[in-house]
Amino acid sequence: MILDGLLGLLFVGGTVAVTLGAYFLMRLAVRHDAERDKELAASVLTRIAALHALILALVFAQEMVDYQQLRLEGATETNAIADIYNDAKRYDPVLGQPIREDVSDYLNVVIRDEWSTLAVQRRLDPAAWALWENIYEYVLDLEPTTERQRGLREHMLEKVHDISEQRTKREMIGQDSLGAFFWFAATSGLIFSAVAFYPFAPEPRSLLLLSLYGGFTGVVLFMIFAFSNPYRAPGFLPPGAFERLQQHIKSDAGLLPE
Repeated sequence: MILDGLLGLLFVGGTVAVTLGAYFLMRLAVRHDAERDKELAASVLTRIAALHALILALVFAQEMVDYQQLRLEGATETNAIADIYNDAKRYDPVLGQPIREDVSDYLNVVIRDEWSTLAVQRRLDPAAWALWENIYEYVLDLEPTTERQRGLREHMLEKVHDISEQRTKREMIGQDSLGAFFWFAATSGLIFSAVAFYPFAPEPRSLLLLSLYGGFTGVVLFMIFAFSNPYRAPGFLPPGAFERLQQHIKSDAGLLPE
């Protein structure tokens, strides 16, 4: 938490420094009377700032959508896992036990290993895929003898495929990282906006407003950076749905919804 706060301050402080630095460099470069450029500079500044704000808004909105999508996908996947766990017992307590054990192991791997693998390597953990494959094979090998068992087997197969689909989506969210072009555009927009302020004298109030502009841009950039990888800090989204299901299984399988 402290490191996250320091990183946020670094973003804000860095954007303020870049903004003021670009402004003062332009003031030094333009040695003629800058007062006569105010009207043109204001017009250019309005257009640059509008485009810069649009870029940041679009990227921020997309990152927020992905962040919320991961929460939704996690809930959908855990619901499918819970259905398989329960249906395996309904199918046959003995024949379904290996499926239930693999489901429990799968949850452990996702929580303990896969989240960190997605954070660092931006890919799914092979061990989790292996457990998914075991579950799939167990369900395929079931030989139903009643209509009840036939229906349960079909439902479990459907949920196994749902898990695979949600896993793929989780990996895609982790791989959709921000590219260098975005950071180039964001930094360029900040610098060009600051440069356009050069006709205005460096009075305390003007510098304060310019610093506020740079600081707020830093806040937005920090939030975009944080949400760009929800599997690690500072925008870490814990596997809460998986952990809650794991606790239900560990405490008593009967606590799971029928």
